[in-house]
Amino acid sequence: MKWFKGLGLTSPSSPYSGVIITKVDWQHLKNGTAHHTQEYTCSELVVRRGQLFNITLDLNRVLDREEDLIFTVETGPQASEALHTKATFQTAELEVNNTWTAAKGAQTENTVTISLISPPNAVIGRYLLSARASSRRKHSDRKLGEFVLLFNPWCPEDDVFLDSEEERQEYVLNDSGVIFRGVEKHIRAQGWNYGQFEEDILDICLSILDRSPSHQDDPATDVSHHHDPVYVTRIISAMVNSNNDRGVVQGHWQGKYGGGTSPLHWSGSVAILQKWFKGRYKPVKYGQCWVFAGVMCTVLRCLGIATRVVSNFNSAHDTNENLSVDKYVDSFGRTLEDLTEDSMWNFHVWNESWFARQDLGPSYNGWQVLDATPQEESEGVFQCGPASVTAIREGDVHLAHDSPFVFAEVNADYVTWLWNEDESVERVYSDTKKIGRCISTKAVGSNSRVDITELYKYPEGSRKERQVYSKAMKKLLSMDTWVRRTKIRRAGRQCLWRDDLLQPPCKPSITGKFKVLEPPVLGQELRLAFCLANLTSRVQRVQVNLSGATILYTRKPVAEILHESHPVRLAPLEEKTVPVSISYSQYKEDLTEDKKILLAAMCLVIKGEKLLVEKDITLEDFITIKVLGPAMVGVEVAVEVLVVNPLLEAVKDCVLVVEGSGLLQGQLSINVPSLQPQERALVQFNITPSKSGPRQLQVNLVSSHFPDIKGFLVVHVITAK
Repeated sequence: MKWFKGLGLTSPSSPYSGVIITKVDWQHLKNGTAHHTQEYTCSELVVRRGQLFNITLDLNRVLDREEDLIFTVETGPQASEALHTKATFQTAELEVNNTWTAAKGAQTENTVTISLISPPNAVIGRYLLSARASSRRKHSDRKLGEFVLLFNPWCPEDDVFLDSEEERQEYVLNDSGVIFRGVEKHIRAQGWNYGQFEEDILDICLSILDRSPSHQDDPATDVSHHHDPVYVTRIISAMVNSNNDRGVVQGHWQGKYGGGTSPLHWSGSVAILQKWFKGRYKPVKYGQCWVFAGVMCTVLRCLGIATRVVSNFNSAHDTNENLSVDKYVDSFGRTLEDLTEDSMWNFHVWNESWFARQDLGPSYNGWQVLDATPQEESEGVFQCGPASVTAIREGDVHLAHDSPFVFAEVNADYVTWLWNEDESVERVYSDTKKIGRCISTKAVGSNSRVDITELYKYPEGSRKERQVYSKAMKKLLSMDTWVRRTKIRRAGRQCLWRDDLLQPPCKPSITGKFKVLEPPVLGQELRLAFCLANLTSRVQRVQVNLSGATILYTRKPVAEILHESHPVRLAPLEEKTVPVSISYSQYKEDLTEDKKILLAAMCLVIKGEKLLVEKDITLEDFITIKVLGPAMVGVEVAVEVLVVNPLLEAVKDCVLVVEGSGLLQGQLSINVPSLQPQERALVQFNITPSKSGPRQLQVNLVSSHFPDIKGFLVVHVITAK
């Protein structure tokens, strides 16, 4: 982390001929306010590149008119001017250019104010500042101390410049937010504490760069690339996961989290980053996509890059990059996992960061996709991005980095194949355009959900959307590695080209959908109806095979909870319903913390076509939070939380876990008394806010009897009079 040791200033009594610097005032408050860095809790000055900052030097005497001060800044090991990690410059006229400059300001008898400014493309990181006075006699530099230089979204010449103060406040300075999870028809917001200004977080974020394999292999060269947001963000996307290195978070998707923390227990990034750092860089167990995205958002905001969290619903994981998610099912619509290599997740969460793409050209400036979730290797490493959102929308999948994978996440066709008992397969009619729905992020200035699907693709089914899809396919075909990967595995180990397989079946003569009769609530019976309609003027006989399973949010089945078959006779244009009910006892043992159930209806028209209808269900829960009085800095205030036992049985040993940057130090755990079946209980505790402004308070009811129940509240803290 720190390469500079033994810092100290020369004492006034030292035997030194000439000007002696006796003291440095880093003007933390003024510089911090001007650079929007006053919230960082570290001892060093934190400033942003391409912007003036001032320091005041105490001297043993007044500088002569012809005397100048000569400064040296250096960062990283083996700093050198050739690598742009070291610069030596003397006081002159200030200007923003590609060199460090300094100028003398106000002078008194023994002090002088110095204004310094870095290039807008300077390497970011921890710097050592040294100085000496110019004179005929050569004197060694005196180490003045260290400061931290960050990216600067306020500087028009910086590649990360963002021309909106409201967006800078949201995407750089906001230390809390929401992450959208759930299913397309039932999207819910989860609070997340980014905490980029919390204790040690800046040091930890800088150490993440230092722990990367690139830095370990060639530290001097690696640091020299830390001026480039493309390079830095790609390194961070690899280091937030632990797959190729001792990165921050270890992923786990199997539903059992022994030896670690369930991904759903985390409410923010601070505890994760601090645990990684204090554990000597041992990966923290465990994370899933929203955890990786939350941590990455913290790191990049901390380093000064405008970053937001994005959720894609019905997100494709296209393992062979053929722009098709191929799902194999049996006659009950159950996924055959040994045949199905691709997948469609209920949702997937990644990041977008805002910066210029000097490597691609100005047309691709703006939001860039970054994904720290370890899904597929890129250049031999589990990393993803930055991929230009504009490139994704326009089908320019040949551009760096990882554009084909991201394009498929939002554009792939969803194709279902029925595996017959004779090991033949046939295409089943299903919704092929369900990939990439409701792409969402938090609104600027509020916790509302904003749909940004239009940034990623043209309207589904439009002529322009089909043109872009065709363009992307052609570009993929022209890429060297793609031709070897475009074959789709089929029964009998046949390999056929995609165009041979993806001719859609004729539109079926029946239609079906699941209808939820009552809100699906955790701990209660699920009541639905499957509605089947005959679209023709002839009698139809249909075999309706129903199945249901508890699933992970990746749609991976955990356990079957429903398996039944119904013969249905439909008169011309008739509609009938098949009742579907699942008791709590059927799903309680196998429900995962994701609280998700997948229902499927395979409709087999006698001597006719096949139709697959699916329904994803997320079970609802309940928790409310109320602050009992005005929230003021330094003044204790009570908080009341209403919790509910969702089950029809008594539970005990529940714990309420509370967290919130600027509202309380660390986490607060409160034991909840035993709760009778469906009992409501009030839990009270006190907080003492330490920072003003909107602050997010998060509560999490933890029990071994049911999945975590989470809630959050934005608390508006004012400064006490």
